[in-house]
Amino acid sequence: MTAASTPVAIDPAVLPPYVLALKDQLGYLPAPQLERVLRAFQVGAQAHEGQTRKSGEPYITHPVAVAGILAELGMDAETIIAAILHDTLEDTALSRSALAGEFGETVAELVDGVTKLDKMRFGSRQEADAESFRKMLLAMARDLRVILIKLADRLHNMRTLGAKDAPSRRRIARETLEIYAPIAQRLGMNKIKAELQDLGFRALHPDRYRVISERIRAALGNRREAMGRIETALSQRLAGEHLPARVLGRIKSPWSIYSKMHGEHKSFAQLMDVYGFRVVVENAMNCYMALGVVHGLYKPVDRRFKDFIAIPKANGYQSLHTVLLGPFGAPIEVQIRTAEMDAVAERGVAAHWAYKTDSGPANSAQARAREWLSTLADNQINTASSAEFIENVKIDLFPDEVYLFTPRGDILSLPRNATALDFAYAVHTDVGDHAVAARVDKKLLPLRTRLESGQLVEIITAPSAVPNPAWLESVVTGKARTAIRQYLKHLQHEDAVDFGHRMLDRALDARGSSLDAIPTEVLDRFLHEARLKRLEELLAEIALGNRMPDVVARHLLALRDGQSDDTAPGARAVHEKIRITGAERGVLSFANCCHPLPGDAIIGYLSPGKGIVVHREECPNVAELRKSPERCVAIEWDHDVQGDYRAELRIEVINRPGVLATIAAAIAAADSNIENVEYAERDLAAATLLFAIEVKNRKHLADVIRRVRRTGVVSGVYRYPL
Repeated sequence: MTAASTPVAIDPAVLPPYVLALKDQLGYLPAPQLERVLRAFQVGAQAHEGQTRKSGEPYITHPVAVAGILAELGMDAETIIAAILHDTLEDTALSRSALAGEFGETVAELVDGVTKLDKMRFGSRQEADAESFRKMLLAMARDLRVILIKLADRLHNMRTLGAKDAPSRRRIARETLEIYAPIAQRLGMNKIKAELQDLGFRALHPDRYRVISERIRAALGNRREAMGRIETALSQRLAGEHLPARVLGRIKSPWSIYSKMHGEHKSFAQLMDVYGFRVVVENAMNCYMALGVVHGLYKPVDRRFKDFIAIPKANGYQSLHTVLLGPFGAPIEVQIRTAEMDAVAERGVAAHWAYKTDSGPANSAQARAREWLSTLADNQINTASSAEFIENVKIDLFPDEVYLFTPRGDILSLPRNATALDFAYAVHTDVGDHAVAARVDKKLLPLRTRLESGQLVEIITAPSAVPNPAWLESVVTGKARTAIRQYLKHLQHEDAVDFGHRMLDRALDARGSSLDAIPTEVLDRFLHEARLKRLEELLAEIALGNRMPDVVARHLLALRDGQSDDTAPGARAVHEKIRITGAERGVLSFANCCHPLPGDAIIGYLSPGKGIVVHREECPNVAELRKSPERCVAIEWDHDVQGDYRAELRIEVINRPGVLATIAAAIAAADSNIENVEYAERDLAAATLLFAIEVKNRKHLADVIRRVRRTGVVSGVYRYPL
């Protein structure tokens, strides 16, 4: 097959039945475009000739079925053609240039966007899947039709999953529930989302699916009369008010019921004891009029009304939601929307191709989807790991449920449980990086405060404020997480370079030289041999324990003097120690075996990948560490050390009621926080407690010990380990 192939007339009489069915579905396309689609089938059938699916069917039946799903959405000819050819680049000899020559560059880009990265080598299947997914999302950001083809592909694979072996079924089903169904929801494609969820549920938990499905059928049989009476009452009241409307009953899906039973701890009876209806009217004004009519028919339940027309969901969904108290004492959930809103609710971003709309950008599902995708594309630039990128995407795929106002009246939508810090990063990365507090509905609150829909949020910033690692525990959005990690990585790199510089200078000083005395060409030669691009990389490697400063110093001097490492000058004793403040991020860690504090005599040990692990000099493990002198680093505390440090106290007490509270109060009175308490020993008369506390230095610890001794309930207080 070459780009020069010329189209030939296609005889409908020889087309397989499944292609004829697709042709009937595509009746909305002009004749020339339909001819191009049939030509794509011919090219695809030729490319996949001899290939079969696990079920034994010719492989071409799969891409044609994918095209049929997209035809149901009313997609354009280029999308249908790309769907028919979506596996050709991955599984056949057809080249991208041939594809572009025959069907145009747009079709080639769409096919390339859904093609996995199978030709590249990866360490694991998970890494390959993550990188392929990352590639697809970037292609989505350029053209939304990429994800529509991928979702249709996944939907048909799920419909025909029975031919796969059990482990493959479970893996594909889990991936569908975790990633593809949430993406369909994020893009507003509720119909495809619902089918993906139910198919995934059936494959992952077949017994649970069967039991719930049977109970739904039984419950519906018992409720059919009640549903009919409510539907008739709604229709008659709307007609009486001269409001043309369609009233449709809604049925919960097995996955929806299972996930709510699991997540909200509700029984099946509680979830099924709700009647659901959708009212479709002509225009937005009629939605509000219909709301008044149904509220006049049945009494509304307080605080159960939501207006997603005035404030659409992030995926473009619009509707009025209300809950009424029905004639049988059970709640009635009613959704009121226009036909256009109904199309967007069912098809999401795909509704544009099937339903010509005059809605402004604020109501456009596509505009919102593109904004979300562009944010993902920006975030991935700062995310080196594909697995981390997938983690951030999964976080962002949770349903948007919190709608918040900025001081200027703009609306931001964030995932449930989002905090003020997430809001700050949603406004702008600089706002997040310098945030210090939030004013929520005029009240000053900390950044970790969880937000609720309808709140007015203002972020207070300070030029000196910077992110800290604890922020990662407070945020739920991928954007905030990526920005904080990026900032901390930058700080860690700076600290590592600075510390590595001091360590290498000290090693060179021990040999009568310094880094400034090493010629540039010698440094460049060493970096080239070590396969490092810059001096900063070498210094960071030293600080992180991946290279020994003494070995690097010896090698540099040998290169400078044209000698071998063995004849380089020996090291002499250097009495000056490297001073630490304790805030060297990513470079220092403190040993759990001895919990060093500012004021203690300390020694550093270079641990590969971790950097310097700080021990007290009297730590019992130091004798073993000194057997590797090249890894020991002479360090001492700086005069000005900030922050809190972990210490442990062993407290022997008289075992009587209230003793624990008395000791805890004494520790708190000394301005120390308690991290953990546990019993080391205990009998009727006495007990030994281990307290993990936070102190600023040795002096602060001594103050805590004095206060505990004064309580009169202890027989001994010791720093642990001694």
